[in-house]
Amino acid sequence: MDTSDRLIESTQELLWERGYVGTSPKAIQQRSGVGQGSMYHHFRGKPDLAAAALRRSAEQLRELAERQLGGPGTAFERIANYLGREREVLRGCRIGRMAQDPEVIADPELRAPVEETFEWLTGRIAGVIEEGRAAGELRPGAPAAELARALTAVVQGGYVLARAADSAEPFHQAVQGAIALLRSQLTED
Repeated sequence: MDTSDRLIESTQELLWERGYVGTSPKAIQQRSGVGQGSMYHHFRGKPDLAAAALRRSAEQLRELAERQLGGPGTAFERIANYLGREREVLRGCRIGRMAQDPEVIADPELRAPVEETFEWLTGRIAGVIEEGRAAGELRPGAPAAELARALTAVVQGGYVLARAADSAEPFHQAVQGAIALLRSQLTED
């Protein structure tokens, strides 16, 4: 792994653990094992490095989601697989946690990967819902975009509930509830 990658990966982890304010250049250097001169050789400063780390986290989240949403199976199975996939629940979502960070939200460059990722995710889920409807698997009803936003909100809210309870159980209950609601949209049980 080259120096730039070590810096980005270390920043990804620190942002996930501590948020933007809690991620200092010194902490990034210590975690990555890279000196200050090398850090500033590759990146203009903390905001530039954080933006690169958020873009990489966003790419990774999209890749993970696409494995289920673009994989084999019916629309219901693909969405249920996405909802139920293995996650580090108590750590929260790498991207969703950044939406709660005032410094990230206040900076358009830092906010962009967060916003774009959620737009992509809800659009991708809406597309799978529409595929299921076109195939006669899912009933017509509420706009697919609204259902997709609700499913995305369940996952993000599930993280919040789990972290508040210091238990993964509320997350799993929220996901199971979402899957049950989605199952009720099947044309045949």
